[in-house]
Amino acid sequence: MTVVARDLRYPHDWPRRTPQEKGIDAALAVDFVMTVARSECEVAILFSSDTDLAPALEAVIALRPGHPTACEVAAWAAPGGRPRSLSVRAARIRRHLLTETDYRTVADPTDYTRAG
Repeated sequence: MTVVARDLRYPHDWPRRTPQEKGIDAALAVDFVMTVARSECEVAILFSSDTDLAPALEAVIALRPGHPTACEVAAWAAPGGRPRSLSVRAARIRRHLLTETDYRTVADPTDYTRAG
């Protein structure tokens, strides 16, 4: 596993507003597409409900036309709310909604900021 980190940007009124990590969504999208382009996986699973990542799904679908399982999406099921997951118009993408129980089953307690 390779950890990709991006510096936090602190707003001028910090700590009233929280710092934001910039560029990580773009890094995730590029890695998602490149992994498929280099044929490093059979199925790529994008774990996010961020609609800004939909173009990455579209790119993977375009890279593997006619391959119905080229990519899948996963997201956390909102407790008591309507489930949200990424989708792309005119494409059937398998969706996985995970619960808090699922999270506790696979949780990794490793502090990757200190690892390596």
